[in-house]
Amino acid sequence: MLRKIIFELSLTIASPLLLILSFPKFNFWPLAWIGFIPLFFVVHGERPIKAFLISYLAGILFFLGTIYWLIHVTLPGMIAVVLYLALYFGIFGLILSYGSRFTNYKLLLLTPAAWVTLELVRSYLFSGFGWVLLAHSQSYNLPIIQISDITGAYGVSFLIVMLNTAIYLGIKNFKNKELAIRIFSIAVFLVFLSLSYGIYRLNNIFTGDRIKIAVVQGNIPQAKKWNANFREEIMSKYEGLTKTVAAERVDLIVWPETSVPGYLDTEKDLVDRVKSLAAGAHTPILIGAPREDRAIKDVYYNSAILFAEDGRIIDCYDKVHLVPFGEYLPFRQIFSFVQNFAPSPIGDFTTGKNFTVFKFFIERNARDNNLNWHLLKKAKFSTLICFEDIFPELTRKFVKDGALFMINITNDAWFGNTSAAYQHAQNSVFRAVENRVNFIRAANTGLSCFIDQKGRIVGAVEQNKRNLFVDGFKTHELVLTRTKTFYAVYGDLFAYLCVFFTIIIPISSYPGFCRKSPLKYDGPR
Repeated sequence: MLRKIIFELSLTIASPLLLILSFPKFNFWPLAWIGFIPLFFVVHGERPIKAFLISYLAGILFFLGTIYWLIHVTLPGMIAVVLYLALYFGIFGLILSYGSRFTNYKLLLLTPAAWVTLELVRSYLFSGFGWVLLAHSQSYNLPIIQISDITGAYGVSFLIVMLNTAIYLGIKNFKNKELAIRIFSIAVFLVFLSLSYGIYRLNNIFTGDRIKIAVVQGNIPQAKKWNANFREEIMSKYEGLTKTVAAERVDLIVWPETSVPGYLDTEKDLVDRVKSLAAGAHTPILIGAPREDRAIKDVYYNSAILFAEDGRIIDCYDKVHLVPFGEYLPFRQIFSFVQNFAPSPIGDFTTGKNFTVFKFFIERNARDNNLNWHLLKKAKFSTLICFEDIFPELTRKFVKDGALFMINITNDAWFGNTSAAYQHAQNSVFRAVENRVNFIRAANTGLSCFIDQKGRIVGAVEQNKRNLFVDGFKTHELVLTRTKTFYAVYGDLFAYLCVFFTIIIPISSYPGFCRKSPLKYDGPR
């Protein structure tokens, strides 16, 4: 009995460990393709309550090993989030416990479909937390993630769980070699098709207008960011970096989230300094700053503001998806006690209402009849602030509205020297592939980098091969494309098909489903 308990516990621990190692900072992504197999052996055919508890424990271990960095913000909050997210593992275990009721072929489809369904729910329920989706472990596996322009990230998750299931069923049915080979062949064939599509896509050459962009990483410690004594130091650092990079003749300079240490619109000295900087550099600057609504008292936004090359404010974007318990307190009367556990006051920001597509002109030298002349081209982009890049529907909305490239301004300094910044960047990789747009990331500290339409990180702010907690800038020339992918047009159609199969397969396997009623013979007529 004791040996059985130890054996089952070992398998239960093995699955989350393998999955954790497939994510940053380890990045042993092949382990995800076998990570579920130990858990399958423990819970398949078990009593529902036991299957739930075993899988729930595996979920706790997995999320402790991947989002442990939340402890830098709040220990009680980290525990609460882990215990909540582990429920999705528990529910997955419940589904697996009924596996013996389905044929092997149905199980090969049901298991990955159920996992995708749970990831979809997790990405939307209670404001949504689509962090460390299984697909994200493959962000460096470029050929396999290219199918995201059809299926979204969920298609990659589906393939991973399907191959795990096929290997498990092959081992379980090893005496029936013909069945084992058929099941394994189906999964391998689908993976092969996806890889073939990915290789084809990676060989594509994107053409279009070119634009040179610079990202600035200030690396301001959290203890200084909102301390008035360091206001001048912060502004001087960003001004110095901006003047240096402007000498490289770029078309746009991007500062991180809340890089300006004060409220734009209401603090004239800050606005004037940025206007003067943009005009002096003769370069548009996108900055992140909190903004107070002049028309309505005590209404604040977490915003991105674009300054033109002559210092004018062109437009602004107010963040539309705020961080619960960070930027606002949901159900304030119920959760007011949470303020007592927060390491810093919870923000009181207001949700933005407009999905802004920024527009500005870039100058290009051209030659006509041996004479130089200037050609003005319009560039369009949109901005995601902080963790908004984990919500694929936001990027889709901006791209459908005309954005030719996306910018994510953020601040991952909250989480220390952990895997958080790299996990965050994995979301941007998938948004780039899903919509075939360039993704630019500008962080106070984090992974300030450029991601092309194929999901490749093609440049990052670095010092001595370090990109966390360093200051500096990076420039890169983008190729702007006007491609509308299947995913950009139809969204999570694949994920909703998985929801359909997750519901219909158990129903169709229920005794009596589609059973024909006996016909009563009453003789010739």
